[in-house]
Amino acid sequence: MVGLGNPGRDYEYTRHNLGFLTVQRLAEKLKLKFQLSSLTNGLTAEGTYGGRALCLLLPMTKMNNSGSAVYQVMSKKELLPDAVLVVCDDFHLGYHKLRLRAKGSDGGHNGLKSVIQRLGTDHFARLRMGIGRPADKNNTIDYVLDEFTKAERARLNAFIELAVSCCLLCLKDGISRAMDQYNAKK
Repeated sequence: MVGLGNPGRDYEYTRHNLGFLTVQRLAEKLKLKFQLSSLTNGLTAEGTYGGRALCLLLPMTKMNNSGSAVYQVMSKKELLPDAVLVVCDDFHLGYHKLRLRAKGSDGGHNGLKSVIQRLGTDHFARLRMGIGRPADKNNTIDYVLDEFTKAERARLNAFIELAVSCCLLCLKDGISRAMDQYNAKK
């Protein structure tokens, strides 16, 4: 499971780091500790959930180069793309909305674009977390790199918990079941 984001304190609570925040919360919930990876330029936390091996990854490559870190871990662990779940932000979805898919396009998300390019396929699961659209449609870069507003922060923990629950159901019962349950939530 990969959380997309940008490393460093300057980006920690920005909209673009929602993937990082979610996968970090998942690690806390499963009592897994991140450490500098020997597999790639990233932080990994490894353990089990439901009797299955689990590797969590936070690429330290910056968003636009996330694919290289994902590819390196997949290669060294001999994983197929359908064993991967990428968690990221999405400004095409309203704030607090989730969309889980088994495959698909990058939807204009540079982190997903990097993963697709590096893996050579779009056949990997992705959980998109809605951050809403910027008021100025020509200013998406500043918008995604801005911190959450006060109103968004008030609902942020609940949103992250919702995404973590979706990830856990995906791990436990499979992506189809998780899509049925979480894509329908309003």
